[in-house]
Amino acid sequence: MAATASDPRDTNAFPTALQRRTLITVAAAQVLGGAGLAAGVTVGALLAQQMLETSSLAGLPAALFTLGSAGAAFLVGRVSHRRGRRTGLVWGYAAGAAGGAGVVAAAAVDSIGLFFAALLVYGAGTATNLQARYAGADLAPPHRRGRAISTVLVATTLGAVAGPNLTEATQPLGRVVGAPALAGPFVLAAAAYGLAALVLWVFLRPDPLLHARHIALTPAGAGAPEPASPAPEPAPARFNPGVALGGGAMVLTQLVMLAIMTMTPIHMQAHGHGLGATGLVIAVHIAFMYLPSPVTGVLVDRVGRKPVLVAAGVTLLAAGLVGAAAPVESVSVLATALALLGLGWNFGLVAGTAMVTDAADAATRARTQGAVDVGVALAGASGGMLSGIVVAAAGFPVLAVGGGVLALAIVPFAAWRTRHRAG
Repeated sequence: MAATASDPRDTNAFPTALQRRTLITVAAAQVLGGAGLAAGVTVGALLAQQMLETSSLAGLPAALFTLGSAGAAFLVGRVSHRRGRRTGLVWGYAAGAAGGAGVVAAAAVDSIGLFFAALLVYGAGTATNLQARYAGADLAPPHRRGRAISTVLVATTLGAVAGPNLTEATQPLGRVVGAPALAGPFVLAAAAYGLAALVLWVFLRPDPLLHARHIALTPAGAGAPEPASPAPEPAPARFNPGVALGGGAMVLTQLVMLAIMTMTPIHMQAHGHGLGATGLVIAVHIAFMYLPSPVTGVLVDRVGRKPVLVAAGVTLLAAGLVGAAAPVESVSVLATALALLGLGWNFGLVAGTAMVTDAADAATRARTQGAVDVGVALAGASGGMLSGIVVAAAGFPVLAVGGGVLALAIVPFAAWRTRHRAG
């Protein structure tokens, strides 16, 4: 029987030149998006501590912008489903830029209410950074999806690693606009997210999701794709084991990673470390979140999705144990713990994304992916909110060990699904 264009064995069904151009465009936007993301990660908790005059609520910014990213993930997924990736991602980055500008304005007028509202909107940039990885996979054949996802993620590294190291350099920007120095990185974030939206709006043509949908739904030999065609009506929702496992793993890794990462700057500041040391540790963490992606992508494609998910759980446990045991004066050991934390998250995100993309139906893929990322964002919001409470009550080591142990839940779940399906 002849292969159709939707047959993953037919490599001619996937337009290589268009996929390459899509990856270049999305990667360029991700460099900028990574810089926008880094501001909230590095100084969000410190700015909140300064404005609220307490450390017990220092996890609130991470909770708010990840909660905002949950709503944005839903909306970006819906817009992408109906209008394509380009429109959805541009909308998300533009909202992130507006939120960054709002944080600066709130800090300038010392308005807690505006600060909280702006952080919610700023979260749209975080959601869009994550959703961009799906754009990289839209036109990739199944046996290369891990590597396509990893290409988008590793592009984020340049901006995301540079961002924390610009923390001190961008502080004058805050003073220029009449805000506290810690608001300076958010000026950079607003500009970076705005430029990312511009790059996608101008260059992400034709739309990869709409093009991929046409390929999946059109028999071989049909005419040219019609990327502007409306989204098909969704089929009734059914339980999808692949989406459940891949999405569940991403939810768990996001919760653990964000909880430990959020409180690391507070933990370091409490023991006398300055912004330079804190920025260095967070830069190492973000580097390991994204930089290993090419290797992770190859492992996901060649070794399999589930073994890499198991590696995610084990690596996150190691991160928690190292972080808990780290001498408070040792920046290098804390950096090692945060590097392992980033690596475990990377394993979970790349393998989970590939699994969800494999399992989701082409006609409703963007909506399914958006729903998964809502869960991921809500998990991050929970981790960010609870992290401050746990540290205030029991200390950073308890948070680190508890998070690592929780991450191990990935291991039996992935193994059970493997045995169940094999049987």
